[in-house]
Amino acid sequence: MGADALERTYRAEATALRATLARRLGDVGLAEELVHDAFVEALEHWKSDGVPANPAGWLTTTAWHKALDRQRRAKAGREKLALLAVTQDRSAPAAAAPGEPESAADDDLLSLVFACCHPALPADSQVALTLRAVCGLTTAEIAAAFLVSEQAMGQRLSRARRALRDEGVQVRIPDPDRLAERLAAVLAVVYLVFNEGYLASAGRTPARRDLAAQAVALARLLHRLMPREPEVLGLLALLLLHESRAAARFDGWGRIIRLADQDRDRWDKSLATEASALLDRAIALRNPGPYQVQAAIAALHAEAADYSQTDWKQIRLLYERLQRMTPSPVVQLNRAVATRYAVGPQEALAEVEPLAAELADYRLFHAVRAELLTAVGRDADARIANERALALAANPAERDLITRRLSG
Repeated sequence: MGADALERTYRAEATALRATLARRLGDVGLAEELVHDAFVEALEHWKSDGVPANPAGWLTTTAWHKALDRQRRAKAGREKLALLAVTQDRSAPAAAAPGEPESAADDDLLSLVFACCHPALPADSQVALTLRAVCGLTTAEIAAAFLVSEQAMGQRLSRARRALRDEGVQVRIPDPDRLAERLAAVLAVVYLVFNEGYLASAGRTPARRDLAAQAVALARLLHRLMPREPEVLGLLALLLLHESRAAARFDGWGRIIRLADQDRDRWDKSLATEASALLDRAIALRNPGPYQVQAAIAALHAEAADYSQTDWKQIRLLYERLQRMTPSPVVQLNRAVATRYAVGPQEALAEVEPLAAELADYRLFHAVRAELLTAVGRDADARIANERALALAANPAERDLITRRLSG
């Protein structure tokens, strides 16, 4: 069996297996280790014996036996071993057979997400652990996204796993009366995972379509869990609206195509229609939130026949509303982009300049400022701003776009 076949199996099965083991064992870190060990054993055995008829079942059984072996060897784990033996009858958790309902596997996955986003962890650790345990990124890949060393990220992940263990965090979906207080962190992490997939922070590829797809899948699972939660509806609508434009965002060379220049005939109208229906349902619940507002902004872009016909005045008003909900210099920066087209570039530049101190290390601040400086005829200052944006950008497609501006 080639390494590519094992990699395909890993992509297809590892997340579900981690989720199942984490829920059964109550330990996210242990589940990660067991899945890794199971795939190492698969690499050794499948090469000589061939791929089993049910790879997921083989991996599940192998990982479960390794869990029991660990408990058997650990003096402190003997009591837990007895409990596992009674509750599970020493048998591996069953892998879903083809065609069987996926609700149990979906619940396992949501349980893992809620555990990774537990309030015992700081926000950046929640994101990092979700990328590792749920999305399957390597420590090196996560380190690149966070712009830290692999060693530092490894330590951060270890601290996060240890914190969950020390807090006795249960790997399960919270009770209904606790869901609302835990939801905000989960929505934030799912959105950040999507953004990392939509435009990667670093690395050789401009986008990670697998991550974006996983984030959309998680948002759909949350919607199944909480079908009348307005912000879940809003986030799912927002992600689908962004996804509807995915095919038009890069050219054949992997270069970014700006929104103004995208071929709107390549946008996925069915996703946009689904998103609009979700947003309408959210609005009807009369409990507005930030994701609903962002989805409304994305919907206005989707509805415009072309860039020049975008309702920039309405978008500017929505950003003002978003700023009242979640005050942020990034929201103000986005409002300034709308101001450029709704009012004028000079007025937009006046909104951007006061943000310099807070956004000094934010590449998009310098990129937006460069465009506005060019629009008002300050080409020399625009070049300096573009050079600063280039120095801060790590995504290859973004770097290419800024380089083209500098050489244009």
